[in-house]
Amino acid sequence: MKTQPTALPRRPEELAPLIDHTLLQAGAGAAELRRYCEEALQHGFCSVCVNPVNVPLVARLLRGSAVKTCSVVGFPLGATTSRDKAAETANAVHHGADEIDMVIPIGALRDGRADEVRDDIATVRKACEGQVLKVIIETCLLTDEQKRTACRLAAEAKADFVKTSTGFSTGGATVEDVRLMRGIVGDALGVKASGGIRDWDTALAMIAAGANRIGASSGVALLTGAPASGTGY
Repeated sequence: MKTQPTALPRRPEELAPLIDHTLLQAGAGAAELRRYCEEALQHGFCSVCVNPVNVPLVARLLRGSAVKTCSVVGFPLGATTSRDKAAETANAVHHGADEIDMVIPIGALRDGRADEVRDDIATVRKACEGQVLKVIIETCLLTDEQKRTACRLAAEAKADFVKTSTGFSTGGATVEDVRLMRGIVGDALGVKASGGIRDWDTALAMIAAGANRIGASSGVALLTGAPASGTGY
């Protein structure tokens, strides 16, 4: 997947198509999911990103629109087996997911077990051929060299994006990490910044550093200046 440099948005309607409107809290119910889908349709967000159990409802609500359904996999720890991640992925795709945001086995990466990490990504890639695959590397838990390795492994396994964070660990996206990740993947992969992005200026800083997708639970606030939610995402 070749990516082009993203022009810095000047108006809300230019930022909206870069946003994955994200609702991953355990207590999210049908009414909140419907609201997120309505907001995504109203503002023209790229996708609505949810937990796998909520994919059928979201896919049904977004059917026929340009807004995609995005499902997380192995979330938020990345600590399920590759086989389990593949099954979770296949089920999400079966129920209408257009995009998959998977979490790598972070402990394996930190231990230097590169082949295991590459194979984990490749297994999920095989389970969602034809869909967009984003690989969450959880930057807050990695050294800079480990971040570089994770990006290279994602590229080798034919992912479409590398993604900074789950939003559920000790830190979220930083400008420095986005710049580092873009420097490694070049224009071969997209870079998604997520975790703690709650206002227009922060979103633009991430895009200026090289992000071409933004994950945020506060997508509407990014566009309108409304108060952001207090969630990590």
